[in-house]
Amino acid sequence: MAAISAAMVKELRELTGLGMLECKKALAEADGDVNKAVEDLRKKSGLKAAKKAGRTAAEGVVALQVADDNSSAVLVEINSETDFVARDAGFLAFTQEVLKKAVETGEADVAKLMEGELEEARQGLVQKIGENIGVRRVAIVKGTMVSGYIHSNNRVATIVELSGGDADTARDVAMHVTAVSPRVVRPDDMPAELLEKEKDIIRSQPDMAGKPEEIVEKMMTGRINKFLKENSLVEQPFVKDPDQKVGQLVKAQGAEVVSFTRYEVGEGIEVEKKDFAAEVAEQLKG
Repeated sequence: MAAISAAMVKELRELTGLGMLECKKALAEADGDVNKAVEDLRKKSGLKAAKKAGRTAAEGVVALQVADDNSSAVLVEINSETDFVARDAGFLAFTQEVLKKAVETGEADVAKLMEGELEEARQGLVQKIGENIGVRRVAIVKGTMVSGYIHSNNRVATIVELSGGDADTARDVAMHVTAVSPRVVRPDDMPAELLEKEKDIIRSQPDMAGKPEEIVEKMMTGRINKFLKENSLVEQPFVKDPDQKVGQLVKAQGAEVVSFTRYEVGEGIEVEKKDFAAEVAEQLKG
């Protein structure tokens, strides 16, 4: 069984808002897997959702450039080990060089993009700063109407492609995606495996126990429809006007949402979290 550290308990508490003992027990039952513990808690306690779906401990920045004619946009994520380095002038200058080359070459394959001078620059920066620095991913979107939005902290950014409309609308939708983080454009786009996973969680919630199958299915349908509306971009209330759905906003401009690409620094990257107190105690013992 994996050792349960105070840091892991703290993370689960932040994700769920539940008590320390309950979180510690859930982690023990999940063998230290935070994501599994969140799922188990949702099943057992009826917890509606985690505040954050995954560990996002990696540091760094995202950078965005939209073409002047709104025919394309480029988004990159560059990672560092600490937030301190992510604010370093040399690191930020390197980020802009990566973005510039991606714009000029149209190359979204990181390995190919980094060949030659950029890789040499990265290695030089690593030697100078003393931290590992990596170019994680690059997105290049081309279309009829493309725009983007980057949050002022340079940690979250989005590209949105519309089938028509204008640049202001596309940027507004990109801002909404950056703030709200929908999973898909429309309900029909939701992957089947995610739906089945959500259904399994709903079936296991306490208020489903002992109910006839037809009642369970009726409740399931209602909750799944709610889940789809909450996680589909076109069904979400627009952040600047909650009385209007994003889909309605776009339709009023004679357009449709084609796609969105949202990058958040470090999303999906798991890093080892050390129990500082235990580490110090171990060193003193040695």
